Amino acid sequence: MEETTLHTGNESDGILKIVLYGPESTGKTTLAQDLAAYYQTLWVPEYMRIYLEEKRASFGTSITQSDLVPIAKGQLILEEKALKEVKNLLICDTNLLEIKVYSKYYYNGFVPDFILKEATRRKYDIYLLTYIDVPWEPDPLRDRPHHRAEMFHLFEKELISEGAKYHIIKGNRAHRLQESVKIIDQLIAEKMSSL
Repeated sequence: MEETTLHTGNESDGILKIVLYGPESTGKTTLAQDLAAYYQTLWVPEYMRIYLEEKRASFGTSITQSDLVPIAKGQLILEEKALKEVKNLLICDTNLLEIKVYSKYYYNGFVPDFILKEATRRKYDIYLLTYIDVPWEPDPLRDRPHHRAEMFHLFEKELISEGAKYHIIKGNRAHRLQESVKIIDQLIAEKMSSL
């Protein structure tokens, strides 16, 4: 990963930031792609997946606690690059709050200070919390097919703890897109009326 300076997150002034958020295999990436296509904007991929695929290919190993901060920084770098290229709306397929949840879960409550600070400081307009009503799709990076309800509860609990604005997104692919568009269009209308 190239070295770069991370900023405060204020570069997004005026840009609506939407986060697809939730447990693994709940349709976040599909919805992120669909929303980006609908609004003709960019979406930020999940850096953890990129990082883990590279690590497994190079070393044959999985994520460890020492990987958490590099993953978080990589996610922020992708987001900041995208913010420079969009005009009004950015779709994020995850953010640091999701990394915080996984860190707590897999490392007995441990979360690096960098992630604690940045996950709270960086603000987003809405979280779309993807529900567990889509079929589980196994892949080498997923490992909790029988803990989906537990993980969903942990993700929602974190949003409530942070006081974040969110909507639970359920249903098939078309319905999820339709519901998400309604929510985002309302945010756009609110933003326009405040100008």
